[in-house]
Amino acid sequence: MQDRNNAVVQYNVPANPCRVETRVANSRFIATIRRADTVKDAQAAIRETRKEMPDANHHVYAYKIGYPPSVSEGMSDDGEPSGTSGPPILAVLRGTDIGDTVVVVTRYFGGTKLGTGGLVAAYTKSAQNAFAELKVERKVQRIDCTLSYPYCIHETVTRMLAEYDAIIEDQSFEADVTLAIRAPSDTFKSLQKELNNAAAGNICFVQNATDIK
Repeated sequence: MQDRNNAVVQYNVPANPCRVETRVANSRFIATIRRADTVKDAQAAIRETRKEMPDANHHVYAYKIGYPPSVSEGMSDDGEPSGTSGPPILAVLRGTDIGDTVVVVTRYFGGTKLGTGGLVAAYTKSAQNAFAELKVERKVQRIDCTLSYPYCIHETVTRMLAEYDAIIEDQSFEADVTLAIRAPSDTFKSLQKELNNAAAGNICFVQNATDIK
């Protein structure tokens, strides 16, 4: 993603799915946080949560795709009184320094009505408790690139790729070694220079698209 000045925006995203249960007045509030890179991904995650707990009373959700200034948001009270559940969850999500995230709070009614204020507090607390347990990772811009080089420097190349956090996505061993990699864009030129030096120029780079992953 880029901001209005075309600078690359890097931001935190969920590293792994996270699920935390909060109990309020005998009701169970089960908050599930997942990464969602698109609205379609968020919708799929919501469906998956419904499938996992089909007997629940409500599956309230909120999502934030992207990161300011370019964000897509959505929410639903899923049958709870209007404004008592979806908006509080979205407010918690907006208050985090995290993007590409969908939160589903699943409620199993415990027999005690909480009232409007009680519902707002319960859904807020449930979302907050889940975010407190969530582990995040940095979403960084990477460059797709193909490398070809002699076998004799393969060990050196793979070591350098690891040092620069480059991901090997595919490899083949024919007349030369060919690797398809995804390398962080901010250190790609340094990596390219070091690899050229190690290979004494006997390495071929084919740069492909740039993306954020």
